[in-house]
Amino acid sequence: MGDSTAAEARAGLAGLASRDSIGFMAKARYHYYIMLRPEPEGGYTALVPALPGCVTYGHTVEQTRDMAKDAISGYVASLRKRSDPIPTNDNTLLASVDLAG
Repeated sequence: MGDSTAAEARAGLAGLASRDSIGFMAKARYHYYIMLRPEPEGGYTALVPALPGCVTYGHTVEQTRDMAKDAISGYVASLRKRSDPIPTNDNTLLASVDLAG
């Protein structure tokens, strides 16, 4: 394939990907806060405030973050499959409260 033919093929594929909703959706980027809670028996539970019911567990912080990424990916894929809206962090407020003991 010559240089001009290869460039034309790439341009054609790029145009197709931009019009293909599945190809376009696959490139969407999402950012979610996760809350890691240490568990008494060891390991961590991860909760995703913006995605109700999205909870996972890992033995280490790194593993828990990986598990959370996988859980979030599955959650978002399920929403896409049902054509449901995909929540964002826009309505998630991070705050803390101190109580005197």
